[in-house]
Parts: sequence; structure tokens; C-alpha cells
Amino acid sequence: MDLVVRGARVVDGTGGPSYTADVGVHEGRIAEIGRIRSGGRHTLDAHGLALSPGFVDMHAHSDLALLHDPDHSAKAAQGITLEVLGQDGLSYAPVDDRTLAEVRAAITGWNGPGEDGDFTWRSVGGYLDRLDTAGIAVNAAYLVPQGTVRAYAVGWGDRPATPAELDRMRALVAEGLAQGAVGMSSGLTYTPGAYATRAELTELCRVVASYGGYYCPHHRSYGRGALAAYAEMVSLAQEAGCALHLAHATLNFPENEGRAPELLALLDTALACGADITLDTYPYTPGCTTLAALLPSRAGEGGPDAVLARLRDDAEAERIRHALEVAGSDGCHGVPVDWTAVEVSGTADPALGAYVGTRLRNWQDARRLLLADRLGTTVLQHVGHEENVRAIMRHRTHTGGSDGILQGAKPHPRAYGAFPHYLGRYVRELGVLSLEECVAHLAGRPAARLRLPDRGLVRVGHRADLVLFDPATVAAGATYENPRALPTGIPHVLVDGRFVIRDGRRTTALPGRAVRRTPYGRPHGRLHGRPYARSKGAAGAGS
Repeated sequence: MDLVVRGARVVDGTGGPSYTADVGVHEGRIAEIGRIRSGGRHTLDAHGLALSPGFVDMHAHSDLALLHDPDHSAKAAQGITLEVLGQDGLSYAPVDDRTLAEVRAAITGWNGPGEDGDFTWRSVGGYLDRLDTAGIAVNAAYLVPQGTVRAYAVGWGDRPATPAELDRMRALVAEGLAQGAVGMSSGLTYTPGAYATRAELTELCRVVASYGGYYCPHHRSYGRGALAAYAEMVSLAQEAGCALHLAHATLNFPENEGRAPELLALLDTALACGADITLDTYPYTPGCTTLAALLPSRAGEGGPDAVLARLRDDAEAERIRHALEVAGSDGCHGVPVDWTAVEVSGTADPALGAYVGTRLRNWQDARRLLLADRLGTTVLQHVGHEENVRAIMRHRTHTGGSDGILQGAKPHPRAYGAFPHYLGRYVRELGVLSLEECVAHLAGRPAARLRLPDRGLVRVGHRADLVLFDPATVAAGATYENPRALPTGIPHVLVDGRFVIRDGRRTTALPGRAVRRTPYGRPHGRLHGRPYARSKGAAGAGS
């Protein structure tokens, strides 16, 4: 036995009662659970600590951070052992040279410019191989980004795809899934993905379904028309026969205060009819995105350079202002923008750092900043509702996602604190979820959505992705004032049986790898060096 953890309170990820047991780890897997009489090469006294499966961040924006920041304490210190990348329809594969340059410019605010990256890959498989060869702090899965696929096959024009272009998109999605992606994402308020019709999305989802993947949309509105946008995604997925995972399933803006029960009723009706639906949320009220994302989608036609040209043109800028402040831009979810709710969280250009932490006063402030920062500005939008956050996180299909943008001088604290915030604030302090329920939301349920048969539970034979935390003290350190502070009460985190956090400190280990899935849901790749065996189950309470 490589490691014996003694006397832990095992919270196994099923949602069932916790129990006290020893847990033995050997060759990266859980080898024994119960009273372990033999010793191991190493022993860890876990009395007073909970032991749970590693947490799965179902909505992460670490696509470049995993490569450029080997430490990656932002996620490892939270107990996250697997992140799902390729979110919101825009990421770095599959691409050609043109598309890569355009996408890098478009999502600089999410991931930085990546100037120190080699970007040698072009395919999904190539990107996953790059994660493996680099060695990464935690594991990573990938969604084929529909907006990137559309940019590759169609360009950045606001028009229907031709039959040949649709065939090309189908092929690109199929290729990415065959190379190990777990599904497909969309960003339907971000260009060029927003230009896709429902019929186009349905055809791509049929491909996803044929490979056993799931569709993860950032849908067309989280403000005015949010419930209709949710209903569109549910109906589309049902028509395509595709599993659906609703990204950052929030209801924001004044129009949606107190309306979470309507969303949950919509989902419950679909679930009762046999739909396969899950969702993720972050446990905060403000949202976070790029400032450019608030612009009307028509302003994004032609790509980032075309956006900048429109912003320089006074007549075009006035049309954009009217859409933002009067009509309600689709980029701002159909709601006229309240500039007092928009706080600058980061700039791509360090010379513009004085803007960070300020609220924009008007369109002219926003226009100047967009031009000066070449669309690289990130913002917080203070538009959420606490009662909606709590109601949605209670739902039986809920999972955790940070939606953490790691860039900027003052990022949203969810990037560094979402998972301990669930455990500290919403479990211990508020009792919205029990500890056992919460761990199921953060580990067991997301692993099931990803169809990973040996992750997400404390079970013999499962991968030893484990978190040890103190239920009495675990808390997010990150705040809006100090958003990069690390959590407290999580002394140990293991990935593949190796400590990435030990005694509260980041080790030098880089055990993470790309978690790939074969077309019908069975994982393979470097992490999975031997055949999967059906779990034998854990020892019972008190054993």
C-alpha cells in the first residue's frame, strides 16, 4: 500500500450518510476501505477531517492556464481534481492558422493573449496531447467549442451555413469527439456561435449524441427572455436525442428576481418525460465576462478587427450605444445595460490598470476602454439574486462550476473560491445543502455526467483523486477585495494518488492528464493504464 489515510470521515460522493474508515491508496487507485490493519509506505492521520472524491469543476476557463501555470493553485487548492475546458463555444481547437489568431484575439479577456505559448496543436486530439506532454496540476476534459467550429467552417459572418459548411462543421465536431472530447459547448450570446440557427445547432447535437457526448450551451439569454432561452435548449436537445448540461444556470437581472421555481419546473417537466439534463452553477450573485461580450451580436460580425473598426466609427458607435442603453443588446441578454452594475475586473494592457475596480459611468467610458484595450477588458456584472442562487443549487441535477476567469488584476472570487464557498457558506453556515449532498453535487454527479466510471466516488478500484478537508473550518479565502486569496481548511488534495496539496501547500507534482472519452462514453488515455473494473463498493459505517 502506498498510502493509508486513517480515521477519516468518508463522504463518498453518493449523497448517502458519511462514515468513519481508513482508506488505502495503491498505484493511483483506492485499494481498500474500512479498518486497514496493515501499514503503508506512508500514513496520514485524518481524524477530524472529511475525505471525499476530488471535486469536478464543470465549467472552467483554464484552457491556457493549465499549460502556462504549472502551480495552478487557483484550482488545486480548492480540491478540484478535474476541470472541464472548451466552454462557452470558444477555445483553441479545432482550428487552422486563421481561426486560431481570431479566437486568441476574441477571448484574450478570458485566457490572456497566450504570448508565451507555442500553440503547436490544431486539432482537439493535438490539444489533449499537449496537456499530457506538458504535465498539468489537475486533470482536464474538453468540450468541442461550437463557436470556434463555426469560425473555422463559416467565418464570423451573420448568415446561415451552406450545406457544405454544415457538413464541414459536422465533421469537425465528430473528429473532436472521436479524439476524446466529452461533448460540445456553445456561447449563444458570443459571436460567431450566436449566429447559428436552431436547425444548425440541432444537426450538430445529433452528432454529439451519436458519440455519447453531451451538449453544454451558454444559451441565448440569462436576462429578458431567459426562460424562453432555457426552453429552447431543452427542446433542441430532446429533438436531437442529446444529453444536455446547462452552463452556469443562473437567472439574472431585475426581470428574473424570484423566478428560479419557474426554471426548475421547466426542467422537472422535461426530466419526467425522460430528458437527460444536468446543470452547473457558481455560488455567487455577480457574473463575469468580457466588456466586449455586452455588445450586440451584429457588432461582432467579421471578427475582432471588425468590432474595433465599428467602435472607431462614430455613427456605428452610436448604433451600438442605442442597442446597449435603450433597446437592450442581445449581448447584455436583452436588458438595457446598467453601467453602475458593470465593474472592471481586468485589462489586457497593464497601462490601463487604473480602471480596475471602477464602475463604468457611461457608453463613452466603455467605448474608450474597449478601443484602448483592444477588447481585452473583463468585467463583473452585479445583476444576480441570492434566492435564485440558493434555489437552483438545491436541484437534484445540479453540479458545481466555477466559471472562473483567472485573468485580470481583480478577477471574480469564484475563480479561487467557488468550491470551498459551497462547503463553508452554503453547507456549514446556511444549511442550504447537507455536507453529503454537497459533495455529491461537486463530485459524484459531475463524474456521472462525464460518464467516468472510476471517478467521483470513494470506491475500491476508483482513481485516487481525493480531498481531505475540515468541515468546521473550510472556507473560501477569495473575496471581491482580495480575489486571489487561497481557501482555508483544505490541507490535502491528491490527484491520481499523488499529493498536489499537502499540509496546505502546493507540492511540485504534476500528475494531471487529459481525460478522454471514447465515442460511447468509456474513458481511455494515459490516465487509464489498466482496464476498468466494476467498483466493489465501500465498507459500511463503523467498519
